[in-house]
Amino acid sequence: MKTLRLITLLLALGVCAPALATPPAAPTAPRRDASAAALPAWEQLSAEQRELLVAPLRERWNAAPEERARMLEHARRWREMPPEERARARHGMRRFEQLSPEQRERARAIFAHTRHMSAAEREAFMQRWKQMTPAQRGEWLRAHPAPPRD
Repeated sequence: MKTLRLITLLLALGVCAPALATPPAAPTAPRRDASAAALPAWEQLSAEQRELLVAPLRERWNAAPEERARMLEHARRWREMPPEERARARHGMRRFEQLSPEQRERARAIFAHTRHMSAAEREAFMQRWKQMTPAQRGEWLRAHPAPPRD
């Protein structure tokens, strides 16, 4: 779940970047779909804009010293991800955010159960899942609950 939060933060920062490109006094902020070429490089951001981007991460870093190593590892993995994999991750995040709380819990349980499986094993599991009745799925979820959230 913390990976989800880090990715959500990174995505939120990406969404906020166009709004930060316009000085606060400007009457309208750039649209969210502005091209990346129209946005300034990090070095061109003002100190206030940089602080606005970094402050949430600093707060999380300071609030959870036991999570710092994990946060660094997740940042490293995100940076090394190919663009296609990042796009899939963003797509998955958007889908997850649109789920109901019950659907999210089910997704978390399935993810926890299948995260260390090979692609073939995950596919086989999902085929079995699709063939289960609602009662069987409920029974499976009771036997394999989602891990506790922070």
